[in-house]
Amino acid sequence: MGLPPFNVSGSPFNVVPIHNAPELMKDTCALINSEWPRSETARMRSLQASCDTLPCSLVLTTEGMCRVIAHLKLSPITSKKKACFVESVVVDKSYRGQGFGKLIMKFAEDYCRVVLDLNTIYLSTIDQDGFYERIGYEYCAPVSMYGPRHCELPSLQNLNKKYMKKVL
Repeated sequence: MGLPPFNVSGSPFNVVPIHNAPELMKDTCALINSEWPRSETARMRSLQASCDTLPCSLVLTTEGMCRVIAHLKLSPITSKKKACFVESVVVDKSYRGQGFGKLIMKFAEDYCRVVLDLNTIYLSTIDQDGFYERIGYEYCAPVSMYGPRHCELPSLQNLNKKYMKKVL
């Protein structure tokens, strides 16, 4: 069901689900931890949970898959079977501002629509809402990946966090 390394528009870059390239896990772990430090063990467990359905971590690499440029994780939303939540979107600092965030998001959208048969992607951001707006995301009400609750979760009330979605 999963995709092999996908060459992006004839460019020298590939996008691959991390579970199809386990040799990239350590570098991917280091990339994510450079932005949001966490124990390597916990981060590796999260990456090792990637599969052909959800959750699925995607990485953007150079040709030959020798360098990890960007990562994102697609996670299920219990209460929305035709949607997912994208998280941990990160581009290597030396590659920022060159369109790689847009590239990996576009691939994730295609992967969600074609491979996973989903119709909506949700995300939350503190400071990148301008970027997501430029690539077609709209503000929406907070969404919990864990399903409906009978009370508000404090994490959903973070005044700095903005929730966004894109219908595919």
